[in-house]
Amino acid sequence: MGYTTALSLQENVSIDAGLAYHLQANHYPPVPVSMVDACIEAIDAYYEEDYQRMIELPEGVLWRGETSCPASAIAEAHHLDAWLPHADYCDCEDCVI
Repeated sequence: MGYTTALSLQENVSIDAGLAYHLQANHYPPVPVSMVDACIEAIDAYYEEDYQRMIELPEGVLWRGETSCPASAIAEAHHLDAWLPHADYCDCEDCVI
């Protein structure tokens, strides 16, 4: 359900609303909505092919004891695949894009 729902959200609603729903409904426990802006910044970093860009996290959220983390960590942990430009960063031979 998660990826299919995320694809539908990505195609049919604003990025803010889609990510908020995705973080709350497709994760257990739900991810705080305060992470939406950090997720958008991570998506932007992927479009700019800057996967290691450090993204500031919202107040009260830490990554390995730090207040910022790489865009790639946010994208992976929050399952942002539906919003990412796969063709720009995936160069594995098995992917069909």
